[in-house]
Amino acid sequence: MPYMLLIVEDPAQRGTRTEPEGHEVYDRMVQFSDNLKSRGVLMAVSSLKSQREGARVQVREGRAQVVDGPFAEAKEMVGGFFLLGCATRDEALAIARECPAAQWATVEVRETGPCYVSA
Repeated sequence: MPYMLLIVEDPAQRGTRTEPEGHEVYDRMVQFSDNLKSRGVLMAVSSLKSQREGARVQVREGRAQVVDGPFAEAKEMVGGFFLLGCATRDEALAIARECPAAQWATVEVRETGPCYVSA
């Protein structure tokens, strides 16, 4: 079953690190990713740039609205993701506990599936 680990972080937290600290954190995440790949569970991975460089699109009554970041009301942002092929939810949760980002962010675990299915 595919599961996505979403790295949910405070938008300001990246700015609290020095450049060497940022590289160290990134290197830890790359090592984690390499480990998942060697275990055969990694389907896709990517970090995301700051929301300052993002945009939000909404279409209402046939009219598109585009809002460029940063998003002042945002208390959290998705900083990256891992898409995993896990046999069970417990396996996905175990991997989330191993994720270095769990030490400075929240790792949200979500099974993928059709969005029309109510929970």
